[in-house]
Amino acid sequence: MEDAIEQVPKPVITNPSEWEESYRSLLYVFSGLLVTWMVLVLVWTLNTWTRRRWQTSNLQWMLTAVPLLKSLVLGLSFSFWYSCLNLSTCSFWVAFGVFVSRIFFETACFVSFLLIAHGYCTMHEQLSVSERRSIAGLASLLYLTLTGYKAAVSQFSVLVVLIYGLLLYVIMVHIARNLSVLREQLQQIQDGGVHILHTAIYTKYTMFKKFQRAMLMMVVAEILMHSRADGMANEYWMRLLVRELTEIVIFAYVGLHLALPPL
Repeated sequence: MEDAIEQVPKPVITNPSEWEESYRSLLYVFSGLLVTWMVLVLVWTLNTWTRRRWQTSNLQWMLTAVPLLKSLVLGLSFSFWYSCLNLSTCSFWVAFGVFVSRIFFETACFVSFLLIAHGYCTMHEQLSVSERRSIAGLASLLYLTLTGYKAAVSQFSVLVVLIYGLLLYVIMVHIARNLSVLREQLQQIQDGGVHILHTAIYTKYTMFKKFQRAMLMMVVAEILMHSRADGMANEYWMRLLVRELTEIVIFAYVGLHLALPPL
């Protein structure tokens, strides 16, 4: 995931009007994405509200902070490019706001993924002290690494790949562990002939399978995006659009299709 302002390529353009035209498409991209994410926030909130009587925790409400942060990032990005292209004023503070909010967004993404992978509010009502410390440590490490990476410190380019790999490994390990536990529970229910809890256990199993597919989809999308270095993939706005659409699909998949069943 790249920053919407800090990593824009610098084309060789001598005429200022040509520079403006080359990046004017970003206004349409950011405005369209902003509207899409705001709609996603609205649908997510309505979906959570309608299911509130079946919710045993505030996890679904906590996850709403992620698309809200994304909407803030896109709103600030649109404001930056609009002022640059139409008002000839590129605000440092707006750019800094994009820088900080983007880091918060990416950190919140992986914290939410870690909470779901650990089975918070699905497998366990509360996380253990060691699990909470582990998530807090990984989140702090990711935040510091992203800060250095977005600040264009060359050494952090390798570190950010390593921390992403570590986070995805931890997420996949915990998903596989929870799936194994749920499979054993389903087998015990079938062997014992007790079908009262079968629906609830199977719903949790299906949820983790869907979440596992969403994580794999994110990994494949990132690999494909970074493996293409020619054609349209080399155009910044096209790479940005594909990356943002991937994020929308993942969070729509996670937020709208992964119901959190009661414990």
